[in-house]
Amino acid sequence: MNEQPLVSVITPSFNQARYIEATIRSVLSQDYPNIEYIIVDGGSTDETVEIIKKYTLDSGSLLPNIRQQAVGLQGRSIAWWVSEQDQGQTDAINKGFGRAEGQFLAWLNSDDTYEPGAISAAVKYLQEHPEVGMVYGDCNFINEDGRVIGKFGAAQTDQRLLRQGYAHIPQQTMFFRADLWKQVGPLDPSFYFAMDYDLWTRLSARMQLKYVPQTWANFRLHTTGKTIAADDRCWPEMIRVHYRDGGSFFSVIVAKYYIRKLIAPLWNWRRKKMLNV
Repeated sequence: MNEQPLVSVITPSFNQARYIEATIRSVLSQDYPNIEYIIVDGGSTDETVEIIKKYTLDSGSLLPNIRQQAVGLQGRSIAWWVSEQDQGQTDAINKGFGRAEGQFLAWLNSDDTYEPGAISAAVKYLQEHPEVGMVYGDCNFINEDGRVIGKFGAAQTDQRLLRQGYAHIPQQTMFFRADLWKQVGPLDPSFYFAMDYDLWTRLSARMQLKYVPQTWANFRLHTTGKTIAADDRCWPEMIRVHYRDGGSFFSVIVAKYYIRKLIAPLWNWRRKKMLNV
């Protein structure tokens, strides 16, 4: 019997055949022994489903709604996957968490990857610090070919700083308690970009969020990724969270929003330049 707590990792995907295999392998190759891996695909029309099937036992099945037992890396399996039309990334993540049975939860997008040992380190921290509801670490920026091109500016934050717009959390590295998710979830499907920020504000209102200075994941920057293609949608959604929760116009986050609007072209130019280095 496996005495280690179950960790459920959800990957939402849509037409990411170029990158999803690296994502899958980074999960299945983790040294942590008790992982439930769920992939929720939005009905991809590229080779995504064929790649997913490579890591399932019943690779000949065309029925997406059945539970698949897979033989993957480390003898591990994709616990369940589906490919069907959905309402986008947030809907897919909620669908995955709705099936998850783990004590700890995470999601890893289909163009990002974990570093070796990430899940073991996160579980160890959460087990040793029962007062912490979510833990997160450092994250590399990688390009389309998987080469490290920079570092995410991760740092310790909390409810007060989050409400001021100081997130500093690489979503790819976060792991949180399922019991806490049941109190504050699901993700708000009206958000396209800031559903993670919205979740962090709700989690931090109930338990501590803690930063661990260890590199746990890789955040892939590419021209079709929404971090570059739709970055202008992030801060307006963060401001919507601010006002929804009773925030004032005369606040740090609103000031940062207007400053960010001014420097956004330079910010995106820098990120695109990173891809061309």
